[in-house]
Amino acid sequence: MPKLKSSHKRLRSSLRARLRNKSVRSAMRTHIKRVRQAEDGQSAQQMLPQAMSAIDKAVKKGAIPRNTGSRYKSRLSRFAAKAA
Repeated sequence: MPKLKSSHKRLRSSLRARLRNKSVRSAMRTHIKRVRQAEDGQSAQQMLPQAMSAIDKAVKKGAIPRNTGSRYKSRLSRFAAKAA
């Protein structure tokens, strides 16, 4: 345990952030998997906007870096276009 009061506060806030980031990243990955495991191209295209939104939310909340989010979106949109 930290000795300083400020260190203790930082520990608490980092634990909260870690839990929030884990939840946001998990939801994002679930949406990405749904697109990738879609039965056909049309259903993949329908699920794509939800996945894009989840990626954008993860970037906005700081759970993933901006370039990583862009890379996920690019690869996912190419995958969905190829499947259609």
